[in-house]
Amino acid sequence: MRVYHERLRVPYSWWLLGLAVIAILGTELVAGLGWLFAVIVYGSLGGGYAAMLTSWGRARIDVSPGELRAGKARLPLSAAGEISELDEAQTRALRGPRADPAALVLIRPYLRRAVYVEVADQALGTPYWLLGSRRPAELAAAIKRSLPAARAGGAVG
Repeated sequence: MRVYHERLRVPYSWWLLGLAVIAILGTELVAGLGWLFAVIVYGSLGGGYAAMLTSWGRARIDVSPGELRAGKARLPLSAAGEISELDEAQTRALRGPRADPAALVLIRPYLRRAVYVEVADQALGTPYWLLGSRRPAELAAAIKRSLPAARAGGAVG
């Protein structure tokens, strides 16, 4: 049973903007050349861009009773400490100058806010998780709702 689920899909505006850039760049590259070269250029640019955006959009965040999943990583909620919703400035600071290289960071450039999850169990080797989200208040609330059961021994491992 999932308490919370979010897929970090790329916004449609990024797809549209990319198509416009590919059209302009492709036209510059194929000007005066044959149609076969144009097909190769447009296909390569479009395919590469689509592959990149599809890869970014596959990431998921799931909260289940006793467990938090971010992408392929899993955190038993019994090991979680402080959970807080971050605004844009706080998220930017933890992505940049205040970032810890040992932290698990699952963010995307189109997600401006995040949730901070402290990892209280030092044996896991990760000081915190920084999770980008479109709905950080809901994500933080779902994690907090699942904490008591995880700490009481109802963790799913």
